[in-house]
Amino acid sequence: MSFSSPVYLLPRIMEFAGPALNVDIPNLTVPQFILDSPHELRPPRKEDVPLFIEDGTGRTLCHAEVHHRTQGLANALSLRWSLSEDDVALTTFIIPSLFGPSIGPANPSYTVDELIHQLQTANANAIIVYSTFLPTIIEAARAVGIPKDRIILIDGPSNSTHVSVENLIEYGNSKPMNFIERKLNPGESKTKLAFLSFSSGTTGKKGQGDTDSFHHAVEIPHRSIISNVLQSAAHISGERDPLKRMMPGDVSLGVLPFFRIDIYGLIVTLHYALFSGFSVVVIPKFSFRGFLQSIDRYRITHLFVVPPQVVLLCKYPAIRDHDFSHVKFLMCGAAPLSGDLYVQLAKVFPNAMIGQGYGLTETATSVVAMDPTKLHGTIGAAGQLLPGIVAHVLKEDGSLAREGEQGELIVTGPSMALRYRNNEEATKSTFVNGWVRTGDEVIIRNNELFVVDRLKVRGFQVAPAELEGHLLLHPSVTDCCVVPVPNDYSGELPLAYVVLEPELRKRIGHVSDSKVQYKWLAGGVEFIDAIPKNPSGKILRRLLREQARKRKSAEVQAKL
Repeated sequence: MSFSSPVYLLPRIMEFAGPALNVDIPNLTVPQFILDSPHELRPPRKEDVPLFIEDGTGRTLCHAEVHHRTQGLANALSLRWSLSEDDVALTTFIIPSLFGPSIGPANPSYTVDELIHQLQTANANAIIVYSTFLPTIIEAARAVGIPKDRIILIDGPSNSTHVSVENLIEYGNSKPMNFIERKLNPGESKTKLAFLSFSSGTTGKKGQGDTDSFHHAVEIPHRSIISNVLQSAAHISGERDPLKRMMPGDVSLGVLPFFRIDIYGLIVTLHYALFSGFSVVVIPKFSFRGFLQSIDRYRITHLFVVPPQVVLLCKYPAIRDHDFSHVKFLMCGAAPLSGDLYVQLAKVFPNAMIGQGYGLTETATSVVAMDPTKLHGTIGAAGQLLPGIVAHVLKEDGSLAREGEQGELIVTGPSMALRYRNNEEATKSTFVNGWVRTGDEVIIRNNELFVVDRLKVRGFQVAPAELEGHLLLHPSVTDCCVVPVPNDYSGELPLAYVVLEPELRKRIGHVSDSKVQYKWLAGGVEFIDAIPKNPSGKILRRLLREQARKRKSAEVQAKL
């Protein structure tokens, strides 16, 4: 097992590990595990505590009805089109994996070409979609040969061409059971696919389509999802939850779309929340005012969010009209939070445990999570290694980093995905003998992971996330990204790409007013219309770094 020839000749002191995962990982499918399987870590859920609450109507679905509807839909798909466990259904939003076929979650805002790519890569047999997106879906389906009658509507009644999910459920439950739920062979959950989740790929030194956000279809088996749910539950439950922040009957806001290419919304805010005994309030489409109203209306206790939502929660005046004292848990994933944003969040949610998490689609999903014994996470830390996770930090010279040293994070554990579908070269460079090369630069200290993308100014380390967090507190700034630009004297200087309120495109002295001189934006400030991000909100920083390098190179050439 090797990433480069000298690595595994080094002492095991170079290895970092979370606690042992001393629980059984059952050989089940995800629906069997979520709906039917008792487990030592599963807290008891009362029968009248709903699994799902529909945000717009308040309609609730308890366990018995979810199970009944799941069986009805599975039976209808089996009867009508003979769809089975080996088929793939592409869906823009449904409770994924709960009815048999493998699921390929898709973003409804994809273009026709993007959908064609995903349909072809997944070899999809059916599409489940909101009616709003039918024109694009129909065009993409025609291009890959999926019949119109295999396009199923999530909302609204059936029509002459398309059947609805609701009608399929009714049909399936009115007929004798044709769908037979198969028990897996021993060890089969390790290889049997549950999801094909599309990822932009890890950002290591691969040259593998890093600018194509829809390039990689990650094959995720049932065991990976079950394992990660159990890892998260073991991390914060029982004695490891002294503040009693994870209790059955709590209410979580399902505001992160389950279709997104990032797996955070799919596993953490859906499967983990259900396993923990929460009721998940499902929001079909995010709007900030609606988001605030839902937190009030359903007395939300748990918020799983991404940085753009954190910025809104910290900055917008409408926050003052709401009392969020009932919120007891807030976790931010997908990108680092600065210390400034931590402070602001603590003011908005005075009784909440606040922290971060980190994971990838390729690790399905969480690798670290916030320390459950603390009210607030360590500033700058993504969290502690989860039970069952083992990590190496690989330095540029091929040796393994010690504690406190920086390098690329490489991880293994029971939740790792299998491979990229139809992409052998990318698979070989990312999935190495059960380990995943994340491409992210990190430091591990006291069992906490710090994701770093630091630049050095005259030898001083400067964290872009710190400057970004500070810039975002300026009332005129709606988004930003800080990257390094080369400088002969200082080595590197921070350059900020800033998105301003449209009427306020002017240079601001916000950073120089508050930060030590070597953190000033001496590399300049460029005002742009939008910061490039993947759909989960993670900044595609490499694109702006490349843009900054090209700008610097052009300036040098002009001087010559």
